[in-house]
Order: sequence, then structure tokens, then C-alpha cells
Amino acid sequence: MAEAASRVALVTGAGSGIGRAVAAALHAAGWRVVLAGRRCAPLEQAVAAMGGTSADTLVHAADVADPAAVRGLFDAVVARFGRLDLLFNNAGVAAPAVPMEDVTFEQWNAVINTNLTGAFLCTQQALRIMKQQQPRGGRIINNGSISAQTPRPFSAPYTASKHAITGLTKSTALDGRDFDIACGQIDIGNAETSMTRPMAEGTLQPDGSRKVEARMDVAHVGQAVVQMANLPLDTNVLSMTIMARGMPFVGRG
Repeated sequence: MAEAASRVALVTGAGSGIGRAVAAALHAAGWRVVLAGRRCAPLEQAVAAMGGTSADTLVHAADVADPAAVRGLFDAVVARFGRLDLLFNNAGVAAPAVPMEDVTFEQWNAVINTNLTGAFLCTQQALRIMKQQQPRGGRIINNGSISAQTPRPFSAPYTASKHAITGLTKSTALDGRDFDIACGQIDIGNAETSMTRPMAEGTLQPDGSRKVEARMDVAHVGQAVVQMANLPLDTNVLSMTIMARGMPFVGRG
């Protein structure tokens, strides 16, 4: 991997929540960071909040479900920084929490296209760069979910997409092995973001009740990703779970 001062990370979905926290943590750890998302304004606000400069950050608007937009994103990374050492596949959406038979085709496609196809398209581009650059190699970290193995009620599109991310992670780890490319996954439970804000008022449980759930500071997720990212390329965390200690996960359902 490149020397610490020159390492380049790309974070998708970096304008809010987990992506923003991870981008800030990587920047604080000395990485040059590319922040990608659908809209520039939130990305620019994230850069300002982390104290980024034009020398160590890049903002690029892109829809990860659009192959042409993804190619443009990675071309911009190479044009600006010359290499890519880390991809954090984070961009994701969820469908409305409704019975499975009420999920529309459009809602299903929106989740799969962003959460799974978007991660695949970004991984393809990252592999091409990492195989060719000197020094060769890099790391890809996928944002999975504990819901992939232990789903919440009425979450079929999201759960299916995140379950598939685990397969993508393992395939990438295998296919990248001979090229000094590591791939791992972080499964996150109840980080404090706008997506989990309703948990403070009560979340639907498998028994039909609604319960307030514990949440954790999203900054801890950023620190965990930095820990994975800073490992030498001969070492890999294939799977990490980080969660609010008090959330109903172990034994839930």
C-alpha cells in the first residue's frame, strides 16, 4: 500500500450518516479522501466540517447505480490523486417498512440497484485501478448490516441486498487475493444517524410490539473502519460487527 501521507480513500454516500463519519475519521487519520454522493452540497458541508482542503479532499457527485456515473467518479479520483488505496462501499437506501407483498417493483429495484449493484459497479472500477497502480493493491470495505442475517420485520428488499453484499465481499476477497487487494465487511447495528432516529421513539419488533432501542455514537463506526483500513495488505478483517451494546440483536426474533 502507498505511504501513509499519500493514501487515497473513496467513500460513497459520504454526505450524511455513516459515510460522513467514516470520511471524517479517515481524514483525521491522515488519508486523502474523496467524498461521493448524489448531491454536492452535503458533501461540501462534510468537507467543511472535517476541515478538509483542496489538497486532501475531493467532492464528486455521482449515482452509484449508474455505470457511466461510476466510471466518471473513478476517473476523477485517478485524475486528481493518481491512485486509490481504499474504497468504502457505503451508499445505501431502504424501502418502506411494509408487508412483503406490498413492496412495489420500483421500490425493490431502487434498493437493489443502490445497495448491491452500486457496490458491485464501484468494486469493479476499484479493482481495475488497484491491479494496475504502483505500488499495486488496495482495500475494499463494504458496509453490510446485521439485518442481513437477522432481519427486522418488513425489510425484505434491504435484507436481501445486504445478504448479497456478504457474497460480494467474499468473492472480492478471493478474486483480489493474487493482486494484493483485501476486502472486508463491517456490519453495523443502531449507529446514531437520521435513519435510526425513530428508534428513540420506538421500533417495530418481531412480536408486534414497539420498543425504544439503544443506539451508539456513529463516530465509533468511523474509528472501526479506520482500524480495518490501516492494516497492512497482508492482513484482513473479513467481517466485523459493531453495534450498540443494548440493542435487541443477540437472541432477537
